[in-house]
Amino acid sequence: MPEHKLCVPCLFGLEGPLGNELRHMGLRDVMPENGRVRCTGSDADIARMNLRCRFGERVLLELGSFPAPTFDALFEGVKALPWPQYLSADAAFPVKGYSLESALHSVPDCQKIIKKAVVESLKQRYHVTWFAETGTLYQIQFSLVHDTATLYLDTTGTPLHKRGYRKVANLAPIRETLAAGILDIARIYPDTQLYDPFCGSGTFLIEAAYKAKNIAPGIYRRFAAEKWDCLPSKIWKKSREEAIEKIRKDIEFIAFGSDISQDSLEIAEANARRAGISGLIRLEKADVKNFTIPDRKSLVVTNPPYGERLMNGEDLTKLYQTMGNVFQPSQQTAYYIISSAENFERSFGRKADKKRKLYNGMLKCNLYQYFAQLLRPVLLLTVTVWKTSPSALPFCYGICRYP
Repeated sequence: MPEHKLCVPCLFGLEGPLGNELRHMGLRDVMPENGRVRCTGSDADIARMNLRCRFGERVLLELGSFPAPTFDALFEGVKALPWPQYLSADAAFPVKGYSLESALHSVPDCQKIIKKAVVESLKQRYHVTWFAETGTLYQIQFSLVHDTATLYLDTTGTPLHKRGYRKVANLAPIRETLAAGILDIARIYPDTQLYDPFCGSGTFLIEAAYKAKNIAPGIYRRFAAEKWDCLPSKIWKKSREEAIEKIRKDIEFIAFGSDISQDSLEIAEANARRAGISGLIRLEKADVKNFTIPDRKSLVVTNPPYGERLMNGEDLTKLYQTMGNVFQPSQQTAYYIISSAENFERSFGRKADKKRKLYNGMLKCNLYQYFAQLLRPVLLLTVTVWKTSPSALPFCYGICRYP
């Protein structure tokens, strides 16, 4: 199979989990960068990545990169790329992209030049003067950064964070890819007992069940490149069959969610049904002030109100104070809380054992991590060892699972 240069954009802060995920899938030359991970893969890898990637936003097939300080250079560079190798004669090929710190700063003008260059390339191959663009969609994307242009074809279509199970959501839900990334940082296992006392539309609960059962997040949806003539249709069928075979049939995992809003609970229940994992989730209407610490090893992973999400000011401070009173240090329970509030730790009443900067869309947040007391010395030792002797990290990772 031919090898392709591929690029997977992601939310800032998820480059590490995404890079590890792609390596685990067998992708080559994996290189995390700010907001994306580059790699090399085959036709089959394109299908596998779209179906199984939990943390990326889309899978882009890179056609080429070249200096483009002028419109003439942009036109000639785009025209020289192998468009006929991918686009059929009736293909629809809209163009979108962005320009950063480049002489060609007008995105609409760049779109027009790129479109014209692709048309000229296709004219030479198909010997026609007009393209009706009534066929399959091949979305062209470009980036122009520091006068260097890179051209892609979007193999995904609808972004990967839209798994298909969340037809309705409550106000300002967390993005599915971010939820999956936080759960990866928290280390979800098939026997983990998960709690979310602000479960909203159930995103953390569903993503945790997907992870525990090893359900490919894209298994119930379709992708733009499934209709492309340049990719064999059999790769999608085979990748889906592989994904189904990898699902864990018998696991002990249960996720518990609660919320003060009955409407949110009904949305979460409907989403869980669509996701096919309603049997792994327990929901109840409850105020966070009545939350009790579980009596077994467990994780509390939650996305409480902040910023634009319903609350601010004094009400938000009181809520975080209540959480601090309820989420007491525990021998077996760890807490992972995402918030954009700069005063979260002060209101909560305790400094986090570790903080990690993440972005919920364009909103900068912190993931506040409070380790289980039995694990706290081991996890802090792991961070110290990693900083001083990275080669010892696999050993530390092996002993960091809950006892």
